[in-house]
Amino acid sequence: MLSFHDILQRIDAEIKQLRFDYPPAGLYAPIEYILSLGGKRIRPALTLIGCNLYSDDVEEAVMPALSLEVFHNFTLLHDDLMDGADRRRGKPTVHKLWNDNTAILSGDAMLIVAYRLISASGSRHLKTLLDLFTATALEICGGQQYDMEFESLMEVNEADYMEMIRLKTAVLLACGLKMGAIAGDAPAEDADHLYRYGLNIGLAFQLKDDLLDVYGDPVTFGKNIGGDILCNKKTFLLVNALMRADGRQKEELLRWLDVKAVDPRQKIAAFRAIYDRLQLKELTESRIRYFYDEALSHLAQLHVPKERFAVLEEVNDYLLYRQS
Repeated sequence: MLSFHDILQRIDAEIKQLRFDYPPAGLYAPIEYILSLGGKRIRPALTLIGCNLYSDDVEEAVMPALSLEVFHNFTLLHDDLMDGADRRRGKPTVHKLWNDNTAILSGDAMLIVAYRLISASGSRHLKTLLDLFTATALEICGGQQYDMEFESLMEVNEADYMEMIRLKTAVLLACGLKMGAIAGDAPAEDADHLYRYGLNIGLAFQLKDDLLDVYGDPVTFGKNIGGDILCNKKTFLLVNALMRADGRQKEELLRWLDVKAVDPRQKIAAFRAIYDRLQLKELTESRIRYFYDEALSHLAQLHVPKERFAVLEEVNDYLLYRQS
C-alpha cells in the first residue's frame, strides 16, 4: 500500500513528464505554466488512493488521475478569469500574465487534453470512466453557473450555497475516488461509498477554503487573504452573515457590498469584525466537522481491511487541518 507521500510524489513525477512542446507555443505555454505552479494535487492523489485500496498495481489509474488534474487546472484558469483574480498559488494568474483571450483558448485546450489523457489509459473500464468524468464535468459547469448567478443575488440561503459547492468542488473529489476504485476493480457498493465519502470530504474542504480566505495566513494560503470579500463572492461565511445579522450589521454589510471604490484593508476588516461578532468562524468549523464525520461514516462501510485506511486517514488530517 502506497503512502500519501508516495502517491503525491508519483503524481508530481507524472505531471512533470507531460509534454506540450508542439506549436503554437502561445497556446501551450499557459498550460505548462499553470501546471508548474504546483498545488495540492489532492484530486489525482485520491484517484490513485481509490485504486490502491483494492489493487497493489495503480497503473490503470494513472492516466485518469492526470486527466482530473489537468481538468481541475482548466477550471481554475477559467475561474480566475471570471473572478478577475490577480494571483493563483502566489503567482500571477494566466489572464494577467498573458491576456483574457489566451486564458480562454488555453483553458479550452486543457479540457481537450484531459479527455485525451483519460482515453489514452486503455482501461477495460474506459466507457464507465468516461461517463463518470463527463457527468462530473457537466456538474462542475452547473456549479460555476450557480456561483455566477449568486453574485447578482443579495441573499442566498445556506442550502443553495451547499448545493453550489457540492457541484463546483465536491463532485470532482468524489469522481477521483470513484474512478480509482473502478480502475482497481472495487465492488460497485464500495465505489459508491467512496463517492459519498468524497462528496462529504469535498464539502468540508470547500468550507475550510472559505474559512482560510478570512482567517488564513497569507504566507501559507497562497492567495490574498480576503479575496472573496473584495469581489463580493458568496461564501459560507457571507451567506450566513446576511442571514444572521441584526439590522445594523446587515445595513453595514449591504453598504460594503454596494460600494465600488473601497480601501481593501478597510473592507476586509469590516467583514471580519462582523463575522467575529456573529461567531461565524466557530459555525464554519462546526459544519466542517459535521461533513468530516459524514465522510468517515462511508469509509466505515467499505469492504477493505482497516490497515489499508491509513492513507485516507492521512488525507483526512491534511484536509481538516490544512492552512493552505
